[in-house]
Amino acid sequence: MREQELIVYRKLEEEELLYDVTWLMKHYDDESYNREDLSALVYQCIHGLIDQAGNYGFHGNLWHCYLANLLVNDENSYSCGCEIRGGIGGTINQAALHDIGIFKEFYDYDFTPMMEVLQVPEWALVENYVSSMRESKVYNTRICARICELAERFCQDSTPQEMKDTLTQFYKEYGVGRFGLHKSFRICHDEQGHVEIRPILNIAHVHLDDLVGYEIPKRKLVDNTEAFVEGRKANNCLLYGDAGTGKSSSIKAIANAYYDRGLRIIEIYKHQFQDLQECIGQIKNRNYKFIIYMDDLSFEENETEYKYLKAVIEGGLEKKPENILIYATSNRRHLIRENYRDKEEIRQDMHTSDTVQEKLSLVYRFGVTIYFGSPDKKEFQNIVVTLADRYGVKMDRELLLAQANKWELSHSGLSGRSAQQFIDYLLGMQGRTSVNSFDGREERKQWL
Repeated sequence: MREQELIVYRKLEEEELLYDVTWLMKHYDDESYNREDLSALVYQCIHGLIDQAGNYGFHGNLWHCYLANLLVNDENSYSCGCEIRGGIGGTINQAALHDIGIFKEFYDYDFTPMMEVLQVPEWALVENYVSSMRESKVYNTRICARICELAERFCQDSTPQEMKDTLTQFYKEYGVGRFGLHKSFRICHDEQGHVEIRPILNIAHVHLDDLVGYEIPKRKLVDNTEAFVEGRKANNCLLYGDAGTGKSSSIKAIANAYYDRGLRIIEIYKHQFQDLQECIGQIKNRNYKFIIYMDDLSFEENETEYKYLKAVIEGGLEKKPENILIYATSNRRHLIRENYRDKEEIRQDMHTSDTVQEKLSLVYRFGVTIYFGSPDKKEFQNIVVTLADRYGVKMDRELLLAQANKWELSHSGLSGRSAQQFIDYLLGMQGRTSVNSFDGREERKQWL
């Protein structure tokens, strides 16, 4: 069978559905096989394609979508070489063209004779599948649409070379495999305990413009990230300051803003620091830029994981890969709880300055530190007004600010998060009535 002749995309021969369909292509009219068994296998393949469509959000010709999905997910020497950079030179192109020629045969195969011989007209269901739901459980909406479009584009390619060029352009624009098709990831372990970098499927669609104010901190973050993405020198970055001021939201916004330029973000928690080296080993030779993101990073006095983190960030014998930076957020400027006794315990430690420096040395590993402070009253009110306008809250300005002041006093104080929660509350109350404004005084009593 032709899939056994693959060279670069060799791993795909293990795909059960691909094996079953291509086996049917060769044996459907072989009288030595039971006709009912062959028909049953066709129905099993139809089930597999429709089931995948439900999970992946595919539509149109599901066989074509299936093949396109295999090609964009297979991480091999050709596809990984083309990700972000585009076409590559060398003999590998001939091997890749050989494989794409085989996929071209799969793509152009006419199933009509097979369905007539086996009397399975239901195959037509997968050739023009209309999905009632376009939501994907595997990809974000944009990537799912691109894969379906790629499947359609392959139909327009008349030769294997054209099909290869189309696929190479996809690798350049979107990448390949999990790192190419997803923005953000987390560290997990498989059943054998090995470290896995798994995609986060539902990252918040936050943009830097959504964060009202903080122009100087945002500019510092953007400048450092721009330098990193463009291949210039950049620093590890620490965002610190008061709670609810947009530190984590800024990181999410960076992930969204630079995804199409090859930036990926991997979230890691404090208890996973022992997995950092293996994580770095999996990503250091890829063409993407990776930010390892640590949210709400801080250490109590008796926690020593920060010493391990110090060595990973800077200080080990192995050079830090140029495609990896570490971004962290924290409410603490120095990350580690400090006590006055660090300077007073002379009896226990004769070199008290060394004790303090040991605890401060972690934050020194971050070349860029950015402060996010709580807004004052005027800034808080500006955030509330801006968000109200953005979300279409129609309410008397004086009443809006008065209620916002009451809200922050009884909730989390002056912060961007508190302002957003207040606006969300108004929108929720607004949705409980048939009226779409807060203009009337009686209506105001309903919501506030």
